[in-house]
Amino acid sequence: MKPFLERLALPDGASWATLNRRLDGEIPFQWHHHPEFELTLTLNSRGQRFIGDHIGSYDDGDLVLVGPNLPHSWCSAAKVEEAAPHVALVMWFLPQWTAPLGSVFTELRAVAAMLARAKTGLKFSGAAAAGARPLIEALFALPPDERLIQLLHVLARLARDADAVPLASPLAVADDRPMDRGRIDRVLDHVHRHFAERLTLDGLADIAALSPSGLHRLFLRHTGQSVMGYLERLRIGAACALLSGGTRPIAMIADEVGYDSLANFNRQFKAQRGVTPRQYRQRFRMDG
Repeated sequence: MKPFLERLALPDGASWATLNRRLDGEIPFQWHHHPEFELTLTLNSRGQRFIGDHIGSYDDGDLVLVGPNLPHSWCSAAKVEEAAPHVALVMWFLPQWTAPLGSVFTELRAVAAMLARAKTGLKFSGAAAAGARPLIEALFALPPDERLIQLLHVLARLARDADAVPLASPLAVADDRPMDRGRIDRVLDHVHRHFAERLTLDGLADIAALSPSGLHRLFLRHTGQSVMGYLERLRIGAACALLSGGTRPIAMIADEVGYDSLANFNRQFKAQRGVTPRQYRQRFRMDG
């Protein structure tokens, strides 16, 4: 199943959309993309977030801005308070809606610059997310005109977050041909769902209905990297989430993310992160 193109219906009297999503069971993995920016505040939930080729852990109060047509999903593992639901407060707005911000309203140039950086996704710092949280929670109860002003207030505040970090690799300019979009979506969905399994270029090319060389060119055009390079980033990203969030043995983590050889896992991890898995775990704990 490919990541679906989510089409959003705007409410009457509004130029952008919101969703107050509350789930008692879990936040399911739903790999999708859409032409809108998406600002999501996740509450009372812990799990993993998938943004392009990024995999990372999230916790209560996680605040992320996703750029247009960047595939993404959240997948919960547990609640913070078991009796309450998982909550996702979501705001969607079109690039066309934000285009005049930097050129017409010079006071909002920092917001325009932040939106440009969000092409690959942005995770805001804990302090910025905590400061924006009451504004976002209040936003959902406001009438449309005041809600718009509140959103601009939120974006202006977040644009001052010097500690916001990019999430995914820089993407190449996407080819908008529907056939190519469908092919790359099918492959990306399969890779994200099965990255820990043994995947081959020939097998992925069959999913795209292309030759291996055709898939290689298509993948480079859409992601700026090779199929196997993207797969390695996913595996190491998943390993980082496991290393930072638990105490499982490193050899077990290597196996869980798709490496038969611990030596190869250590080599790939150090090539991408600059440290060994053991050093990463120790550094993460010291930073925490």
